[in-house]
Amino acid sequence: MKYNLLIQLLIDGLTLGFVYSIVALGYSLVYGILEFINFANSEVFMFGAFAGAEVLLFLQSRGILGNIPVPLALFLAMAISVILSGGLGMLINKVAYKPIRNSPKLVAFISAIGVSFFLQDAVRIVEGVWKNAFYVNTPEIMSNKIKLSSNVSIPVKFLFIVGSSVLVMGALTFFVNKTKWGKAMRAVAQDPTTASLMGINTEKTISLTFFIGAALGGVAGTLFAVQYSLVHPYVGFVLGIKSFTAAVFGGIGNLPGAMLGGIILGLVETFGSAFLSNATNGVIGSEYKDVFAFSILILILIFKPDGLLGSTVKEKV
Repeated sequence: MKYNLLIQLLIDGLTLGFVYSIVALGYSLVYGILEFINFANSEVFMFGAFAGAEVLLFLQSRGILGNIPVPLALFLAMAISVILSGGLGMLINKVAYKPIRNSPKLVAFISAIGVSFFLQDAVRIVEGVWKNAFYVNTPEIMSNKIKLSSNVSIPVKFLFIVGSSVLVMGALTFFVNKTKWGKAMRAVAQDPTTASLMGINTEKTISLTFFIGAALGGVAGTLFAVQYSLVHPYVGFVLGIKSFTAAVFGGIGNLPGAMLGGIILGLVETFGSAFLSNATNGVIGSEYKDVFAFSILILILIFKPDGLLGSTVKEKV
């Protein structure tokens, strides 16, 4: 395989991996507090992608997009997506999860699936009524490249996605480990009853956790929309499952593990699909790339269910 193709695969794998990582952080954050998998997070990601894309389309329709710096336009799109997605996460918690918090976990799981279907159809209906189409194409921006050699160049868009992802991951790690609210979140995760007796408002802490987890979906959704352009109501389904796989791979509830799992999964999926196509002379193409993600999930659940950086979670009594 040629050197420039390897570089391109590395860029594609890291781009996809960082998107997986940010969504996986949302899964791990909520699970770390409530030991609950918020499967509606995949549709929050989809909502964030629509929000970011619609902001950029609005700026384009008003002639603003070409008259302001591209990073500023992306920052505005991401900021609005984060606020709307975070608010949606808090609303989902209040309506769908809080009333059944003391119910068996299967009840919450079914509620999460119901929320996912509801959000898919709600976005489809709104987009259909508004634009007579249930998908959007994000404006093409930041398409220039940095040339490293005669055969190798790096897209500026890739650098923006990686830089944004690293910044978000670093900020989240600092917030959880060093701030007052982060300590409150870790206390609630350890023992919500004791945390409440020590003066911590557990409901506000849980609500904040859902806001941050959903806001991460907004960030990832905007980055996805910028990178891959086409956004539709079902774009979050498979990507959400893969991001959950990344969280399990790294160690569910472990933030660095979610980051690592997402990056590795993106690289394995990208390189695996390319090598598989070459090895079979195109008989098995890149459309089978999903096999790699789910194969990793099965193997991890069989041989190391705690994940790469995870640890066994003791039952709380």
